[in-house]
Amino acid sequence: MNQPNDPESLTELVARIRDHTRNQDRVSVGDLMTAVGERSFGPLVLLAGLVTVAPLIGDIPGVPTLLGLLVLLTLGQLLFQRRSVWIPPRLSNRHISKQTLFKGLQWADKPAAFVDRWTRRRLPWLVSGAGQYLMALICMAVAAAMPMMELIPFSANGGGLALMAFGLSIVARDGLLALVAIATSVGTGWLVITNLPW
Repeated sequence: MNQPNDPESLTELVARIRDHTRNQDRVSVGDLMTAVGERSFGPLVLLAGLVTVAPLIGDIPGVPTLLGLLVLLTLGQLLFQRRSVWIPPRLSNRHISKQTLFKGLQWADKPAAFVDRWTRRRLPWLVSGAGQYLMALICMAVAAAMPMMELIPFSANGGGLALMAFGLSIVARDGLLALVAIATSVGTGWLVITNLPW
């Protein structure tokens, strides 16, 4: 589900987004998808997680839910091997200012460099073949829970971290990071379930 020209690290993903949107005043969801490759599972999930975790962007009410919907739509279609991903214009045209985006990317530069130093090809069977489809299904479950996470402080950040770890594990072919992502998903799920007003 990934493509030959996909970014191979978090640093490269941030650089691609910055380069692709440098000359725009406002940046849409469609622009971001084009920057990372709209037929690519790993980079798309990594992008959704990065934006959810980034200050200023992920803290905007409704953004985690919007990104969760984006992940559900794209991964659902990629799982069924569609040749092109369809995104509703209303979602694709949602945008933020370049200034807000670039502040978030600037915040991400140092963490990206730190994370990339620790990722490498490990346990590749977890993030390729059938393992990759399992990762996609878990990512969709996390994305589907995003609306509930917005009701509970810090849980959306946990969901964003899980998506970011899943996406990066696919991009870097790091199965150990995929296990960390699964653990983060379980922990976030427990936080959501125990704090919902039943």
